[in-house]
Amino acid sequence: MLHVQVSAFVFGLLAVALAFFGSRLYNTAPMIVLTLMGILIGSFFGSLTSLLKYIADPLDTLPAITFWLLGGLNSVTWSDIPLLAVITLGGALFLIVIRWRFNILSLGDEEATALGINPNRLKLFIIVCATLMTAIAVSVGGVIGWIGLVIPHAGRILVGPDHKRLIPVSLSLGAAFLLVIDNISRTLLPGEVPLGVITGLVGVPILIVLLRRNRVGW
Repeated sequence: MLHVQVSAFVFGLLAVALAFFGSRLYNTAPMIVLTLMGILIGSFFGSLTSLLKYIADPLDTLPAITFWLLGGLNSVTWSDIPLLAVITLGGALFLIVIRWRFNILSLGDEEATALGINPNRLKLFIIVCATLMTAIAVSVGGVIGWIGLVIPHAGRILVGPDHKRLIPVSLSLGAAFLLVIDNISRTLLPGEVPLGVITGLVGVPILIVLLRRNRVGW
């Protein structure tokens, strides 16, 4: 299992690096270019995943890949917990300790530099930490989407944009939301529904409502 987790971190970091450094080749609309570059890199790695599914053993490996892509906690064992806990708790602690610096980064690179922060180095640390936490979670539970999109918006509505409160609240809400979705997946039908399916069905309308709420200022 360790080789799976290491591979997840290496290729996750590679995808993030390609998107980040690829977007820096263009000087116009950096956030839009970063988003488009992320879509392109995601599509590229999605095609590689499809290639692996095509050449995989259809009786054994292919079903395992398919169910892993759907996401779920049904295959998690106690042997997965120690490394998962160490990396997740360590990464969460690091983000909580430096959470006030997120507020400085939101001001822009020039303002952050004027206040004594090295924005490029700080962004690198944050990207590596977030990638490591994401990789270890995905390697264990598969692809469970929409939580990272829905929860930060919900936390921002609850406590505002101050990252000193937003990051702890987002971590807590994300964990609670996953537990609720897991209970729904186990009770909705006689067989356990993959978590990725439920988070997609629930997360999309919730995100639409949250974005609408942010826009009109409810």
